[in-house]
Amino acid sequence: MSTSIPNPSVAGKLVTPDGVQDGWVAVTGGTLTEINSGPAPASAVRGHWVVPGFVDIHCHGGGGGSFTSSDPEQVDAAIATHRAHGTTTMLASLVTAPLPDLRYQVAALAEHVQDGRLAGVHLEGPFLSAARCGAHEPRLLRPPDRESVASLISAGRGTVSMVTLAPELEGSIDAVRQFVDHGVLAAVGHTDATLDDVVPAVDAGARVATHLFNGMRPLHHREPGPIGALLDDERVTIELICDLVHVHPTAVRLVAEHAPGRTVLITDAISATAAGDGEYELGPLTVTVRDGEPRLDDGSLAGSTLTMDAALRNLVTGCGLPVTSAVHATATRPAELLGVSDRVGSLRPGMDADLVVLDENLHVQHVLHQGAWAR
Repeated sequence: MSTSIPNPSVAGKLVTPDGVQDGWVAVTGGTLTEINSGPAPASAVRGHWVVPGFVDIHCHGGGGGSFTSSDPEQVDAAIATHRAHGTTTMLASLVTAPLPDLRYQVAALAEHVQDGRLAGVHLEGPFLSAARCGAHEPRLLRPPDRESVASLISAGRGTVSMVTLAPELEGSIDAVRQFVDHGVLAAVGHTDATLDDVVPAVDAGARVATHLFNGMRPLHHREPGPIGALLDDERVTIELICDLVHVHPTAVRLVAEHAPGRTVLITDAISATAAGDGEYELGPLTVTVRDGEPRLDDGSLAGSTLTMDAALRNLVTGCGLPVTSAVHATATRPAELLGVSDRVGSLRPGMDADLVVLDENLHVQHVLHQGAWAR
Protein backbone atom coordinates (compact mmCIF):
# COMPACT_ATOMS: atom_id res chain seq x y z
CA MET A 1 0.00 0.00 0.00
CA SER A 2 1.47 3.33 -1.04
CA THR A 3 1.59 6.09 1.56
CA SER A 4 1.40 9.71 0.48
CA ILE A 5 3.51 12.25 2.36
CA PRO A 6 3.18 15.75 0.92
CA ASN A 7 6.45 16.89 -0.66
CA PRO A 8 8.90 14.51 1.06
CA SER A 9 12.66 15.02 0.97
CA VAL A 10 15.23 12.22 0.97
CA ALA A 11 18.85 12.45 2.15
CA GLY A 12 21.95 10.28 1.78
CA LYS A 13 24.68 9.55 -0.75
CA LEU A 14 22.91 10.50 -3.97
CA VAL A 15 23.90 8.55 -7.09
CA THR A 16 23.31 11.07 -9.87
CA PRO A 17 24.44 11.25 -13.52
CA ASP A 18 27.37 13.36 -12.28
CA GLY A 19 28.50 10.77 -9.72
CA VAL A 20 28.01 10.38 -5.98
CA GLN A 21 27.34 13.34 -3.72
CA ASP A 22 26.18 13.76 -0.14
CA GLY A 23 22.94 15.68 -0.24
CA TRP A 24 19.20 15.47 -0.44
CA VAL A 25 16.42 15.30 -2.99
CA ALA A 26 13.32 17.50 -2.85
CA VAL A 27 10.02 16.14 -4.13
CA THR A 28 6.94 18.13 -5.10
CA GLY A 29 3.92 16.09 -6.01
CA GLY A 30 5.18 13.27 -8.19
CA THR A 31 8.31 15.07 -9.42
CA LEU A 32 11.92 15.41 -8.26
CA THR A 33 12.31 19.16 -8.07
CA GLU A 34 15.77 19.73 -6.56
CA ILE A 35 19.08 17.94 -6.03
CA ASN A 36 20.78 19.68 -3.13
CA SER A 37 24.11 19.44 -1.31
CA GLY A 38 24.57 20.38 2.30
CA PRO A 39 22.36 19.80 5.35
CA ALA A 40 18.97 18.24 4.69
CA PRO A 41 15.71 19.36 6.29
CA ALA A 42 15.07 17.84 9.71
CA SER A 43 12.05 16.03 8.30
CA ALA A 44 14.01 14.30 5.52
CA VAL A 45 13.89 10.52 5.16
CA ARG A 46 17.49 9.38 5.58
CA GLY A 47 19.44 6.45 4.22
CA HIS A 48 22.97 5.58 3.23
CA TRP A 49 22.42 5.45 -0.56
CA VAL A 50 19.70 7.14 -2.60
CA VAL A 51 19.37 5.77 -6.14
CA PRO A 52 16.80 6.05 -8.93
CA GLY A 53 13.98 3.52 -9.04
CA PHE A 54 14.99 0.34 -10.82
CA VAL A 55 13.85 -0.45 -14.37
CA ASP A 56 13.38 -4.15 -15.17
CA ILE A 57 12.91 -5.00 -18.85
CA HIS A 58 12.56 -8.77 -18.34
CA CYS A 59 10.28 -10.12 -15.60
CA HIS A 60 7.65 -12.90 -15.66
CA GLY A 61 6.11 -12.45 -12.22
CA GLY A 62 6.59 -12.54 -8.46
CA GLY A 63 4.82 -12.85 -5.15
CA GLY A 64 2.96 -15.91 -6.42
CA GLY A 65 1.59 -13.96 -9.38
CA SER A 66 2.38 -14.58 -13.03
CA PHE A 67 2.02 -12.16 -15.92
CA THR A 68 0.75 -15.04 -18.07
CA SER A 69 -2.39 -15.04 -15.95
CA SER A 70 -5.40 -13.00 -16.97
CA ASP A 71 -6.18 -12.62 -13.26
CA PRO A 72 -5.60 -8.97 -12.26
CA GLU A 73 -4.82 -10.07 -8.70
CA GLN A 74 -1.83 -12.07 -9.94
CA VAL A 75 -0.58 -9.12 -11.97
CA ASP A 76 -1.05 -6.88 -8.92
CA ALA A 77 0.90 -9.33 -6.73
CA ALA A 78 3.83 -9.41 -9.16
CA ILE A 79 3.98 -5.64 -9.52
CA ALA A 80 3.72 -5.07 -5.75
CA THR A 81 6.42 -7.65 -4.99
CA HIS A 82 8.98 -6.09 -7.27
CA ARG A 83 8.04 -2.54 -6.37
CA ALA A 84 8.76 -3.35 -2.72
CA HIS A 85 12.26 -4.31 -3.87
CA GLY A 86 12.78 -1.03 -5.72
CA THR A 87 11.52 -1.73 -9.25
CA THR A 88 9.34 1.23 -10.15
CA THR A 89 9.26 0.64 -13.93
CA MET A 90 8.92 -2.78 -15.53
CA LEU A 91 8.01 -4.76 -18.61
CA ALA A 92 5.79 -7.81 -18.19
CA SER A 93 7.38 -10.79 -19.93
CA LEU A 94 5.37 -13.63 -21.45
CA VAL A 95 6.62 -17.11 -22.32
CA THR A 96 5.87 -19.24 -25.36
CA ALA A 97 2.23 -20.26 -25.76
CA PRO A 98 -0.16 -20.96 -28.66
CA LEU A 99 -0.74 -17.76 -30.65
CA PRO A 100 -4.39 -17.36 -29.57
CA ASP A 101 -3.32 -17.61 -25.92
CA LEU A 102 -0.51 -15.09 -26.44
CA ARG A 103 -2.86 -12.64 -28.12
CA TYR A 104 -5.25 -12.95 -25.17
CA GLN A 105 -2.43 -12.48 -22.63
CA VAL A 106 -1.04 -9.46 -24.47
CA ALA A 107 -4.49 -7.87 -24.66
CA ALA A 108 -5.03 -8.43 -20.92
CA LEU A 109 -1.67 -6.92 -20.00
CA ALA A 110 -2.30 -3.96 -22.30
CA GLU A 111 -4.89 -2.75 -19.78
CA HIS A 112 -2.18 -2.53 -17.11
CA VAL A 113 0.18 -0.72 -19.48
CA GLN A 114 -2.47 1.80 -20.42
CA ASP A 115 -3.22 2.58 -16.78
CA GLY A 116 0.50 3.19 -16.16
CA ARG A 117 1.22 0.25 -13.87
CA LEU A 118 3.43 -1.50 -16.41
CA ALA A 119 5.77 0.06 -18.96
CA GLY A 120 5.02 -2.49 -21.68
CA VAL A 121 4.88 -6.14 -22.68
CA HIS A 122 7.82 -8.35 -23.63
CA LEU A 123 7.19 -11.39 -25.81
CA GLU A 124 9.79 -14.05 -25.02
CA GLY A 125 8.65 -16.49 -27.65
CA PRO A 126 7.27 -18.24 -29.59
CA PHE A 127 9.89 -17.43 -32.26
CA LEU A 128 12.72 -19.28 -30.51
CA SER A 129 15.10 -22.16 -31.22
CA ALA A 130 14.05 -25.61 -29.99
CA ALA A 131 17.75 -26.41 -29.50
CA ARG A 132 18.05 -23.57 -26.92
CA CYS A 133 14.47 -23.40 -25.67
CA GLY A 134 15.21 -23.41 -21.92
CA ALA A 135 11.91 -23.13 -20.03
CA HIS A 136 9.80 -22.85 -23.16
CA GLU A 137 7.62 -25.70 -24.42
CA PRO A 138 9.45 -26.83 -27.58
CA ARG A 139 6.28 -28.12 -29.26
CA LEU A 140 4.88 -24.58 -29.27
CA LEU A 141 7.89 -22.91 -30.87
CA ARG A 142 7.54 -21.70 -34.45
CA PRO A 143 9.25 -19.52 -37.04
CA PRO A 144 7.75 -16.05 -37.45
CA ASP A 145 5.59 -14.99 -40.37
CA ARG A 146 4.11 -11.61 -41.20
CA GLU A 147 0.57 -12.57 -40.21
CA SER A 148 1.48 -13.94 -36.78
CA VAL A 149 3.75 -10.98 -36.03
CA ALA A 150 1.04 -8.53 -37.08
CA SER A 151 -1.56 -10.29 -34.93
CA LEU A 152 0.57 -10.02 -31.78
CA ILE A 153 1.37 -6.37 -32.41
CA SER A 154 -2.31 -5.65 -33.00
CA ALA A 155 -3.37 -7.47 -29.80
CA GLY A 156 -1.14 -5.16 -27.77
CA ARG A 157 -2.66 -1.95 -29.14
CA GLY A 158 0.74 -0.25 -28.98
CA THR A 159 1.88 -1.84 -25.70
CA VAL A 160 4.22 -4.55 -27.02
CA SER A 161 7.64 -3.08 -26.24
CA MET A 162 10.07 -5.93 -26.91
CA VAL A 163 10.21 -9.35 -28.54
CA THR A 164 12.90 -12.04 -28.32
CA LEU A 165 13.65 -14.02 -31.50
CA ALA A 166 16.14 -16.61 -32.72
CA PRO A 167 17.64 -15.03 -35.86
CA GLU A 168 18.45 -18.35 -37.55
CA LEU A 169 14.76 -19.24 -37.95
CA GLU A 170 13.20 -18.80 -41.38
CA GLY A 171 11.56 -15.39 -41.59
CA SER A 172 13.29 -13.95 -38.51
CA ILE A 173 15.18 -11.15 -40.24
CA ASP A 174 11.99 -9.93 -41.90
CA ALA A 175 10.24 -10.24 -38.53
CA VAL A 176 12.90 -8.07 -36.89
CA ARG A 177 12.23 -5.36 -39.47
CA GLN A 178 8.46 -5.72 -39.01
CA PHE A 179 8.65 -5.40 -35.24
CA VAL A 180 11.09 -2.49 -35.40
CA ASP A 181 8.88 -0.69 -37.93
CA HIS A 182 6.11 -0.82 -35.30
CA GLY A 183 8.32 0.58 -32.53
CA VAL A 184 9.05 -2.78 -30.88
CA LEU A 185 12.55 -3.56 -29.60
CA ALA A 186 13.89 -6.71 -31.21
CA ALA A 187 16.09 -8.91 -29.02
CA VAL A 188 18.22 -11.92 -29.92
CA GLY A 189 17.87 -14.87 -27.58
CA HIS A 190 17.09 -18.56 -27.10
CA THR A 191 19.16 -19.12 -30.20
CA ASP A 192 21.56 -21.65 -31.68
CA ALA A 193 22.71 -19.08 -34.24
CA THR A 194 26.20 -18.61 -35.56
CA LEU A 195 27.83 -15.20 -35.70
CA ASP A 196 26.88 -15.01 -39.38
CA ASP A 197 23.22 -15.53 -38.44
CA VAL A 198 23.24 -12.80 -35.81
CA VAL A 199 24.91 -9.98 -37.73
CA PRO A 200 22.05 -9.60 -40.27
CA ALA A 201 19.54 -9.43 -37.38
CA VAL A 202 21.45 -6.57 -35.77
CA ASP A 203 21.80 -4.86 -39.13
CA ALA A 204 18.01 -5.20 -39.50
CA GLY A 205 17.48 -3.45 -36.17
CA ALA A 206 17.85 -5.97 -33.31
CA ARG A 207 19.23 -4.03 -30.36
CA VAL A 208 19.09 -6.31 -27.30
CA ALA A 209 20.76 -9.55 -26.21
CA THR A 210 18.27 -11.54 -24.14
CA HIS A 211 20.03 -12.80 -20.98
CA LEU A 212 23.46 -13.19 -22.57
CA PHE A 213 25.04 -16.66 -22.13
CA ASN A 214 21.75 -18.27 -21.09
CA GLY A 215 19.66 -19.93 -23.78
CA MET A 216 22.22 -19.53 -26.55
CA ARG A 217 25.10 -21.25 -28.31
CA PRO A 218 28.24 -20.88 -26.15
CA LEU A 219 31.15 -18.63 -27.06
CA HIS A 220 33.90 -20.50 -28.91
CA HIS A 221 37.20 -19.03 -30.01
CA ARG A 222 36.72 -20.26 -33.60
CA GLU A 223 32.96 -19.61 -33.76
CA PRO A 224 32.03 -16.70 -31.49
CA GLY A 225 28.33 -17.35 -32.08
CA PRO A 226 25.65 -15.03 -30.70
CA ILE A 227 27.62 -14.15 -27.58
CA GLY A 228 30.58 -12.85 -29.53
CA ALA A 229 28.46 -11.08 -32.12
CA LEU A 230 26.18 -9.34 -29.60
CA LEU A 231 28.84 -8.46 -27.06
CA ASP A 232 31.14 -6.96 -29.67
CA ASP A 233 28.52 -4.78 -31.37
CA GLU A 234 28.20 -1.29 -29.89
CA ARG A 235 24.59 -1.09 -31.08
CA VAL A 236 23.45 -3.89 -28.77
CA THR A 237 22.38 -3.64 -25.13
CA ILE A 238 23.31 -6.72 -23.10
CA GLU A 239 20.95 -8.29 -20.55
CA LEU A 240 22.47 -10.22 -17.65
CA ILE A 241 20.75 -12.25 -14.92
CA CYS A 242 22.98 -11.27 -12.02
CA ASP A 243 21.89 -13.84 -9.42
CA LEU A 244 25.41 -15.36 -9.54
CA VAL A 245 23.79 -18.69 -10.53
CA HIS A 246 22.93 -18.08 -14.17
CA VAL A 247 26.26 -16.36 -14.87
CA HIS A 248 29.54 -16.64 -12.97
CA PRO A 249 30.78 -13.38 -11.39
CA THR A 250 33.85 -13.41 -13.61
CA ALA A 251 31.70 -13.59 -16.75
CA VAL A 252 29.47 -10.81 -15.42
CA ARG A 253 32.49 -8.65 -14.75
CA LEU A 254 33.99 -9.32 -18.20
CA VAL A 255 30.75 -8.23 -19.88
CA ALA A 256 30.24 -5.19 -17.67
CA GLU A 257 33.80 -4.02 -18.24
CA HIS A 258 33.70 -4.65 -22.00
CA ALA A 259 30.28 -3.01 -22.44
CA PRO A 260 29.99 -0.61 -19.49
CA GLY A 261 27.42 1.71 -21.04
CA ARG A 262 25.20 -0.97 -22.52
CA THR A 263 24.93 -3.63 -19.83
CA VAL A 264 21.57 -3.98 -18.10
CA LEU A 265 20.61 -6.23 -15.22
CA ILE A 266 17.32 -8.09 -15.41
CA THR A 267 15.55 -10.39 -12.98
CA ASP A 268 13.91 -12.89 -15.37
CA ALA A 269 11.86 -13.47 -12.22
CA ILE A 270 9.00 -15.95 -12.15
CA SER A 271 5.98 -16.16 -9.84
CA ALA A 272 8.05 -17.95 -7.18
CA THR A 273 9.99 -14.75 -6.44
CA ALA A 274 9.49 -13.80 -2.78
CA ALA A 275 6.99 -16.67 -2.50
CA GLY A 276 9.18 -19.50 -1.18
CA ASP A 277 10.25 -22.91 -2.44
CA GLY A 278 7.72 -25.27 -4.03
CA GLU A 279 6.13 -26.03 -7.37
CA TYR A 280 5.05 -23.26 -9.75
CA GLU A 281 3.77 -22.92 -13.29
CA LEU A 282 5.71 -21.07 -15.97
CA GLY A 283 3.42 -21.05 -18.96
CA PRO A 284 2.57 -24.70 -19.63
CA LEU A 285 5.61 -26.02 -17.72
CA THR A 286 5.96 -27.01 -14.07
CA VAL A 287 8.94 -25.53 -12.25
CA THR A 288 10.32 -26.77 -8.95
CA VAL A 289 12.03 -24.21 -6.71
CA ARG A 290 14.56 -25.44 -4.14
CA ASP A 291 16.79 -23.09 -2.19
CA GLY A 292 15.51 -20.27 -4.37
CA GLU A 293 16.58 -21.90 -7.65
CA PRO A 294 13.78 -22.68 -10.13
CA ARG A 295 14.44 -25.70 -12.34
CA LEU A 296 12.66 -28.02 -14.73
CA ASP A 297 12.65 -31.78 -14.25
CA ASP A 298 15.80 -32.09 -16.39
CA GLY A 299 17.64 -29.66 -14.10
CA SER A 300 17.53 -26.69 -16.49
CA LEU A 301 17.17 -23.29 -14.88
CA ALA A 302 13.71 -21.83 -15.47
CA GLY A 303 13.85 -18.12 -14.86
CA SER A 304 14.92 -16.88 -11.44
CA THR A 305 13.68 -15.70 -8.06
CA LEU A 306 15.83 -12.58 -8.30
CA THR A 307 14.80 -9.06 -7.37
CA MET A 308 16.55 -5.97 -8.72
CA ASP A 309 17.91 -4.85 -5.37
CA ALA A 310 19.60 -8.24 -5.02
CA ALA A 311 20.92 -7.97 -8.57
CA LEU A 312 22.44 -4.58 -7.75
CA ARG A 313 24.03 -5.97 -4.56
CA ASN A 314 25.42 -8.95 -6.46
CA LEU A 315 27.00 -6.72 -9.09
CA VAL A 316 28.71 -4.65 -6.41
CA THR A 317 29.60 -7.17 -3.70
CA GLY A 318 29.81 -10.33 -5.80
CA CYS A 319 31.35 -8.99 -8.99
CA GLY A 320 33.31 -5.97 -7.73
CA LEU A 321 31.64 -3.24 -9.79
CA PRO A 322 31.11 0.26 -8.31
CA VAL A 323 27.67 1.40 -7.18
CA THR A 324 27.58 3.95 -10.00
CA SER A 325 27.93 1.15 -12.57
CA ALA A 326 25.23 -0.85 -10.81
CA VAL A 327 22.83 2.10 -10.92
CA HIS A 328 23.51 2.60 -14.61
CA ALA A 329 22.77 -1.09 -15.25
CA THR A 330 19.63 -1.28 -13.10
CA ALA A 331 18.05 2.08 -13.92
CA THR A 332 19.72 4.47 -16.37
CA ARG A 333 20.50 2.20 -19.32
CA PRO A 334 17.23 0.23 -19.28
CA ALA A 335 15.29 3.52 -19.12
CA GLU A 336 17.23 4.75 -22.17
CA LEU A 337 16.49 1.51 -23.98
CA LEU A 338 12.75 1.84 -23.36
CA GLY A 339 12.77 5.48 -24.42
CA VAL A 340 11.61 6.74 -21.01
CA SER A 341 14.86 8.29 -19.77
CA ASP A 342 13.22 11.72 -19.81
CA ARG A 343 11.06 10.54 -16.88
CA VAL A 344 12.84 7.73 -15.03
CA GLY A 345 16.23 6.10 -14.59
CA SER A 346 18.23 8.90 -12.98
CA LEU A 347 18.12 11.44 -10.17
CA ARG A 348 17.64 14.79 -11.90
CA PRO A 349 15.27 17.71 -11.42
CA GLY A 350 12.11 17.24 -13.44
CA MET A 351 12.15 13.44 -13.30
CA ASP A 352 9.37 11.30 -11.86
CA ALA A 353 9.71 10.91 -8.09
CA ASP A 354 10.85 7.28 -8.30
CA LEU A 355 13.76 6.46 -6.02
CA VAL A 356 15.12 3.80 -3.69
CA VAL A 357 16.71 4.37 -0.29
CA LEU A 358 19.35 1.76 0.56
CA ASP A 359 21.34 1.05 3.71
CA GLU A 360 25.13 0.79 3.76
CA ASN A 361 24.85 -2.89 2.68
CA LEU A 362 22.63 -1.99 -0.28
CA HIS A 363 19.45 -3.41 1.23
CA VAL A 364 16.20 -1.56 0.55
CA GLN A 365 14.92 0.68 3.33
CA HIS A 366 12.31 2.69 1.42
CA VAL A 367 10.86 2.94 -2.08
CA LEU A 368 9.31 6.11 -3.45
CA HIS A 369 7.07 5.66 -6.50
CA GLN A 370 5.59 8.72 -8.17
CA GLY A 371 5.92 10.68 -4.96
CA ALA A 372 4.27 8.08 -2.67
CA TRP A 373 6.05 5.63 -0.40
CA ALA A 374 5.61 2.06 -1.66
CA ARG A 375 7.80 0.76 1.16
